[in-house]
Amino acid sequence: MKVSVIGGGSTYTPELVKGFIDRHVDLPISELWLMDKDLKRLEIVGGFAQRMAAAAGSPFEVILSSNQAEAIKDSRYVITQLRVGMMAARREDEYLGRRHGLIGQETTGVGGMSKALRTIPVILSVAADMAVLSPGALLVNFTNPAGLVTEALSRFAPQVPSVGLCNAPITIKMDIINGLAEHAGMEIDPQQAMLDMVGLNHLSWCRGFRVGEQDMWAAVFENYLKGLSEQDEPEWDVNSIEALGMIPNYYLTYYYRTAKKLSEQENWPPSRADQVMEIETCLLEQYAQPERKEPPEDLMARGGAYYSTLATQLLNAHYNDLGEVYVLNIPHQGSIAGWSKDWVVELPCRVDADGIHPLPADPLPLVGDGLVAQVKSYELLTVEAAVHGDRTAAYHALLAHPLGPSIDEVEVVLEDMLTTHRQHLPQFWGADTGSGQQ
Repeated sequence: MKVSVIGGGSTYTPELVKGFIDRHVDLPISELWLMDKDLKRLEIVGGFAQRMAAAAGSPFEVILSSNQAEAIKDSRYVITQLRVGMMAARREDEYLGRRHGLIGQETTGVGGMSKALRTIPVILSVAADMAVLSPGALLVNFTNPAGLVTEALSRFAPQVPSVGLCNAPITIKMDIINGLAEHAGMEIDPQQAMLDMVGLNHLSWCRGFRVGEQDMWAAVFENYLKGLSEQDEPEWDVNSIEALGMIPNYYLTYYYRTAKKLSEQENWPPSRADQVMEIETCLLEQYAQPERKEPPEDLMARGGAYYSTLATQLLNAHYNDLGEVYVLNIPHQGSIAGWSKDWVVELPCRVDADGIHPLPADPLPLVGDGLVAQVKSYELLTVEAAVHGDRTAAYHALLAHPLGPSIDEVEVVLEDMLTTHRQHLPQFWGADTGSGQQ
C-alpha cells in the first residue's frame, strides 16, 4: 500500500513516520512517499525519515520526490500538511493582524483568512491530481485552517473523498483522561473514551464524555472546574465556564478574551512564528545528524501534540474497517438540526472501510450557535474568494468575521493582505508567481 505526504519536508513528518512504524503490523504500508518543493528540507527531513525506517527494520520504503503527480499516483491515502509561503508567510499573517490592531494568528481572523487564500488553490490542485491518478484514495488534510480547507474540498472537489484533521480535539480528550487519572485516580483507555465535541475547526465546544456506555461528563466537568480554580493564571474564569456549561476549544480565547490576546501581541517579537522559526532551525540541525534515528524531544515544542496518533489511528480505522469514533471535519449531512447539511463542521464521526460517517449530535445552545453561523458565513465567502480570486467575496469575508476590521478599515486591511502575499495569490493578480510548501 502506498501513502503519500504532500509537504513531506515539514518538521512534523518524523512524528508521522514514527506513528506508521509503530503501527506497521496493522497498517501494511509498502511505500511512504514524502513530496516537497523545498529540496533542501526534503533532503534533511526525508533522509532522517529513511534512517528511522531502516533502524526499525525497514517495514516500508521511504521515497522522496519533488513531483506532486508522481507522489500521488496509485496512492491509497494522501496526507496534506503543507504551508504555502513557508514559515515567513505565517509571520506575515501574524504581524498583518498586529499592525491593524486585530488578532494576528495563523488560523483565526485575518491571518487565518490570508492563509486560506494562499492554501486552498494548492490543496485543490492536489485533489485534481488525485481524481486522475489515484481515484478513490482518501485525502487526509492536516493543513490549516483545516476546516476551511476541507470546506473548499467538499464544494470544489466532491469527487475526491476528504476529511479535515486537527489535533485539538484529541489533545482535549487526552487532557481530560490525564486529569481524571491525576485527580480522581481513574485509569481510562483512550480507545474506549468518546468526546462529544461540536462546532467548527478551532471554534468548538466539548459538552460530553463517555467511556463505553458510562456517561462521565459530570465528573469531567467538575474536575475541569477544580483544575481551573487551582491555577494561578487559568486560561478561563471558573464562573464563566460554569455558566457556559461546556469546555471551549482553546482557540476560543481569541473570541472570548480578545482584549487579552491583543495586549499580548504588543509584546512581540517574538510572535509564535518567530518562535517556531527558531525551533525549526534547531530541529532541522538535529534531523541532519547522521547518527540520529529517533525524533528529538524538542519536537514537542513545535506543537501538534498527538498528530501522528490521530493520523495513524484514522488511517488504521479506515483501512481495517474498525468503526472507531473520532472528532473530524466533514460535511455533517444533516447530523445537526438547524445547520445547512453541506456545512463542513467538526463533530464525532465513525470511521470504517466505507468511509467517514458523521454521528447525530444535539445542536449547540444559542450561546455558541450564533458565533458558528457568523464564522461559517466568513468561511464560505473565503472559499469563494480563494477559488475565483473574487475581491468582493474577500471584502465580504473580512466584514463578516467577528474578529475582522471595522467596515471603514476593510479595504485597507484587504489591500495589505493581498499585497503582502502577492506572489502566492495569482488568482487576485492575474500572474502565476509560484508558491512554497513545507
